[in-house]
Amino acid sequence: MTRACLTCSQKLGDSREKFLLGVQILAGGNFQALAVAQATEFDFIRAECYVFAHIADEGLMNGCSGDLMRYRKYIGAENIAVITDIKKKHSSHIITSDLTIGDVAHASEFFLADGVIVTGFCTGKAASSEDVASAKKSCSLPVIVGSGIDAENFKKFLDADAFIIGSYFKKNGFWENDLDAGKISKFMQKLKSVSYSKNIL
Repeated sequence: MTRACLTCSQKLGDSREKFLLGVQILAGGNFQALAVAQATEFDFIRAECYVFAHIADEGLMNGCSGDLMRYRKYIGAENIAVITDIKKKHSSHIITSDLTIGDVAHASEFFLADGVIVTGFCTGKAASSEDVASAKKSCSLPVIVGSGIDAENFKKFLDADAFIIGSYFKKNGFWENDLDAGKISKFMQKLKSVSYSKNIL
């Protein structure tokens, strides 16, 4: 992953300073992602299971916020932002069913996260606009929509601070396929036509 991140930076060349670069290592590799980001001068990591616990594809995962933030300080990586999923996709949240997504957003802020990500149930599935609104109401952090955004539904999420778009930008909407430049261009044109009127771009 370190080599991949270094290659990304090198390919950007002089334009590197125009971008914020982040890294995620799946299956709870939050500590490893921080180490990679520190070594490659990336700007942020995407963490999972930051606060509370859930049952993921890999099994039971426990909140890591305290240990992760101590590790960030220990390696001198406090300039690297930690953006965390809340009520993460591909997971069961039955053991925290008494907590709303707003509760998890609030706890993430309390434990010094730099932003939160709201997703649908799985990759490519749209998030709930109600969940996004609840997260926005419950914390002062940037709230990012992390799955299911497309050219038809993005207008429902304009209150979010950012979108993560993966599958929709791929050929045939499948996450393993190559990027579809035409779909990206059309989406950005639609977004800009709305965004300029709302003064958010």
